[in-house]
Parts: sequence; C-alpha cells; structure tokens
Amino acid sequence: MEATRQIRAALPHTEVLIFTMHDNATIIQELLQAGARGYLLKTDAQSHLIGAIEALAVHKPFFTSKISEALLDSFISRPARERSLLTHRERSIVQLIAEGHTNKQIAGLLKISVKTVETHRGAVMRKLNLSSPVALVRYAIRNRIVEP
Repeated sequence: MEATRQIRAALPHTEVLIFTMHDNATIIQELLQAGARGYLLKTDAQSHLIGAIEALAVHKPFFTSKISEALLDSFISRPARERSLLTHRERSIVQLIAEGHTNKQIAGLLKISVKTVETHRGAVMRKLNLSSPVALVRYAIRNRIVEP
C-alpha cells in the first residue's frame, strides 16, 4: 500500500496494478485510495493478466468481475450517510483544515462566520464518522482533496 502511494506521488502518471491473492474489500478500497488503478487476483492471472496490463497501458482501470462484485457489495452494505458526498463548501473547508488553517482563518478566507465553519466541520466529521482532526486530514489526503 505504501509503495503504491510513493509510486503515485513520485510518478503521478504511472499506473499501478495490484497482483495479489487477497480479495478483501477493505484492502481493495485502501489500495485504490492509495492510487492503484487495477487489481488482479493471482487465481485470475492466466486469463486476465494481459488484459489488465493492456488496460492500464492506455490509462483505463482494470478489475475482474469478482473484484467489481466485492467493491459493489462493500459499497451497498455501507450506511447511506457514509456514501453521501460532501458539498462543495464542505470540501473547501476540509481542504483548508488539511492545509493547516484555523477556523478563524478559514472564516476569513471564505467570508463566513467562525460559527459557520464550526458547523460545517462538525457536519463533515459526522458524515464521515471521523473522530479527530488527524483522521480528517488523512481522509483529505486519501481522497485527493489535498496533496501530501
């Protein structure tokens, strides 16, 4: 996972194919968030390896039907509040928090009150089920709201 992050950070146009025996949806999601664009199980290599390489060579993602199904099942099983996207304003606030701005600085930059910033921040924390500013920053990095 860390190798994928480092590759994508150093060479953002390089595609990463994960070749593994693990089909755990959580691991798949974390690797995709780290920047992998393809995921191939070793059991599927004989019939899909060439196709995976060809897809990534033209910057297209690659997943076998088994991996797509695991991701879909994981997505559907999440509560709706976790699936909801952040509003544009919430994303802006997450970005500014992750960049190290205080609530007061964010309020000044966005021309809103400190109380409004706090309200948006609380809504984001609830929507994403986060419990700390560090978790919020980690979310911002993993979801490419900010660059590490």
